[in-house]
This record gives sequence, structure tokens and C-alpha cells, in this order.
Amino acid sequence: MSSPSLHKVPSEQVPMALLLEADPSPSVIARYLQDGHCVVAHLGEATVGVYVIKALRAATWELMNIAVAPECQGQGIGALLLHHAIDQARQLGAKRLELGTGSFGHQLTFYQRAGFRVVAVEPDYFLQHYPEPLFENGLQHRDRLRLALEL
Repeated sequence: MSSPSLHKVPSEQVPMALLLEADPSPSVIARYLQDGHCVVAHLGEATVGVYVIKALRAATWELMNIAVAPECQGQGIGALLLHHAIDQARQLGAKRLELGTGSFGHQLTFYQRAGFRVVAVEPDYFLQHYPEPLFENGLQHRDRLRLALEL
């Protein structure tokens, strides 16, 4: 397989269906797209991945969303996107990149492999911010972990 090409795109060209793979709330996505830095991954003509980062405060950026098309997962595209997001944040002046994720599941391992560490727990975050319960492997997501990587 050839490696994907990465391209910065304006928020109105971001593949919403892919973003919804990682975040089921269109209204939450719309809020962070307003001032987000969006990058998509293409394999040939197909859009196979996306990430959005945005500034949180001075020298701290947040990875708001990262998603890979289900049929392309497990091929290293997510790792390529994550490392690109880290490099982009650094180039944009960030000294720290943060993110929020569930308290279990493959995403947590994915981020920890890249060097992110848990810095906070937000109890009942998914219960309070999403109208529908979120399940993964038969378990309901309740708490959100905040992770950070010093750049």
C-alpha cells in the first residue's frame, strides 16, 4: 500500500462522516471546527483519515478529533495522522498537546503508545455531554480522561 498524502483543508471541506466516527455529536464537532486546524489523509482519490487540532490557550493545543475510515483502520494511517498532528501543533507554537478520550478502549492505548499521559479525569463527562449513551465492547463510556504530551 502506498502511504497517504496529507492536506490541510478549510473546515467546510472536512469529511463530516469521518469526524462522526470519532465523535457522534455534530453540534460538538461544529463548535471546534470554527477555529480548528483540519488535515485530511488521501489514498488516491479516497479520503481515508482526518484530524482537527485547535489552540486551547497560550502554548497549549488540543487534538479535538482524529478518525480513520473503518475499512482502512489497522494500517498505520491513524499513527501517521497523530504524529503529523503533534508536529503541526509544535510548528504552530504549542509546547503541550492535550486531548480527551474514554477511560478504556483501543484509543487510550493508541495515545499512550505515542507518549501521552493521563493528567485528569472528568467524571460522568460522556453522560453529561452526549444525549445518547456511548458504548464500546459492551461497556458504557462515562468518564473522560484528559491526556497530555509535552512537546
